[in-house]
Amino acid sequence: MQPKIIKGNHHTDHRGTLSFNNDFNSFGVKRVYTIENESLDFVRAWQGHQIEQRWFVAVVGSFRIKLVPIDNWENPSKDLPIFEFVLTTENFDVLHVPAGFASSIQALEEKSKLLLLADYQLGEIQDEFRFPSDYFNDNKD
Repeated sequence: MQPKIIKGNHHTDHRGTLSFNNDFNSFGVKRVYTIENESLDFVRAWQGHQIEQRWFVAVVGSFRIKLVPIDNWENPSKDLPIFEFVLTTENFDVLHVPAGFASSIQALEEKSKLLLLADYQLGEIQDEFRFPSDYFNDNKD
């Protein structure tokens, strides 16, 4: 399974703006939290999950999310493909990250806030893998 954007949208009229995502099904979500990076230069990379899947939503500002499909959790290849997504608050898009990926998260605007949803409770399983921020070859930065 590949990561994908579940498209949202918004409607604005004289009352204000309503942002929505009618195609996102939250069945199976057990945990919700937010991330606010300390600065625009800080990149929260690389953390992965072999079993857990997640959904990301920019609720304030915007984020660059990079995802790497991990081929070997003990010693992953350094030249794996990197999928890149940009999430903004405009359309309430949801990025679905299936199990098997490591992520890198960077805020693109000051005071950005990212909502994360996960299908396991904290501590329910031992499924957190961390790799150094420069582990994967990424010539886009």
